[in-house]
Amino acid sequence: MREFLMVLLTAAIVTYLVTPLIRRLALAVGAMTAVRDRDVHSVPIPRLGGVGMLLGFGAAVLLGSQLPYLGQLFSSTPAIYGVLAGAAIITLLGAVDDVHDLDWLTKLAGQVLAGGVMAFFGVRLLQLPILGVTVLPEPVMVMLTILVVVISTNAVNFIDGLDGLAAGVVLIAASAFFAWTYLVSRAFDPPNVFHQATFISAALIGVCLGFLPHNFHPARLFMGDAGALLLGLLLAASTISMTGSVDPNSSLASASAATAILLPVLIPLAVMALPFLDVLLAVLRRTRRGQLPWKPDRGHLHHQLLDIGHSHRGAVVLLYLWSALIALGAVSFAYLQVWTSVVGIVLLLTLALALTWQPSRPTTWARR
Repeated sequence: MREFLMVLLTAAIVTYLVTPLIRRLALAVGAMTAVRDRDVHSVPIPRLGGVGMLLGFGAAVLLGSQLPYLGQLFSSTPAIYGVLAGAAIITLLGAVDDVHDLDWLTKLAGQVLAGGVMAFFGVRLLQLPILGVTVLPEPVMVMLTILVVVISTNAVNFIDGLDGLAAGVVLIAASAFFAWTYLVSRAFDPPNVFHQATFISAALIGVCLGFLPHNFHPARLFMGDAGALLLGLLLAASTISMTGSVDPNSSLASASAATAILLPVLIPLAVMALPFLDVLLAVLRRTRRGQLPWKPDRGHLHHQLLDIGHSHRGAVVLLYLWSALIALGAVSFAYLQVWTSVVGIVLLLTLALALTWQPSRPTTWARR
């Protein structure tokens, strides 16, 4: 745990310290988010926050490669270096888009390239732990890996509509995933794919923690596409490392490993349930209007919360609550007795429903 905490803190500190410098860079190059009809901010805000996040993740990788225990992971596989390469590609793609507004086809091609690079370095699905273990042919596992990356990056990009929303939701997702992967990784020595997933999750937590103070309402800097795509890729990388990278013919395919690869199928789906729902509703809504599915509008879940009376901060915190309810509720079954998890989930569900449909009078902090 000590080395994972060192990785987390390094990512957080570096991200926090370099983000003000990235803000100056964004102002210098004109990377600004203009005010549009669907937006909730009233003045242009600089973006490119994802560049600072990438530097924080890179610092975590550099530290991890030098640590006594985690260093064994880096010497045994190039996978995490592949994640770093994919992260650099997708951050560069997003940064260019933040400055020049790329077309959707170029952005999709960049996402496919980043996913392909990760797959080349070994971060890819080997099997599907659903209805029994199904070993995948290499072309299929590469295509599915890329598909997971594309879906995850775009889902995070979709929820990046309020100050602090995307970073907070991904922070909750990574925390839930870290809690599970760390529990499983303790049963194995030397480090393997379980430690790889735990490392990526720890670094992702740190990156989000370091960026949130600059991004929570009122935001001084937006993460931009550079940040949203990066967070989505890292979330996908940790999921793929844990869920589909265990060869059923290897020594890791024991009874405990079989159990380990089932819950991670549910946790990412659970924590990304709201973004995926938002994507689905947006596609249906726009298609019904005769619009292109990727045409922006002001009908996202966070917009609807604002419309029924929630403040900016209140809507963000409420979506944090829903994400925590689903993600931490799923992982709680690995730590607690079933009845304890069920009672806790029911209580949180009741609270979330009450707060959602009965927005309280804004407090001083919520009105800011």
